[in-house]
Amino acid sequence: MKQVAGSLRMDLAQFRELEAFAAFGSDLDAATQAQLIRGQRLVEILKQPQYSPLPLEKQVTILYAGTRGYLDELPTDVLAKYEAGLYQFVETKYPELFEKLAEKRAIDDEIDALMQKVLTEYGEQFKDTIQ
Repeated sequence: MKQVAGSLRMDLAQFRELEAFAAFGSDLDAATQAQLIRGQRLVEILKQPQYSPLPLEKQVTILYAGTRGYLDELPTDVLAKYEAGLYQFVETKYPELFEKLAEKRAIDDEIDALMQKVLTEYGEQFKDTIQ
């Protein structure tokens, strides 16, 4: 979890500052706009249903997707659908990802490569469902 969410606190703090700043001005450069977009998505994926905490491996997977930019191209209103579909996709097609995350409790090179493969494959599949 620390590997994936290590910078999350700082990213969210910067997002809140930029969000407040953006409310006063509309001329934002591309980097600032990208940071705002990513911050909005990070806030959205941190939401969990009350009394239904996610297992660690699912939390790590969605945070990895959010912090590594896999969600940047998606509208925020479809992120809950993306997240639910992602878990089902991993459980049916790549169950070893959750197993390895639960077992090792760290992201090594093997898990990192598998995570990138899974998120890329699912992202392309998911984009076809929202267009």
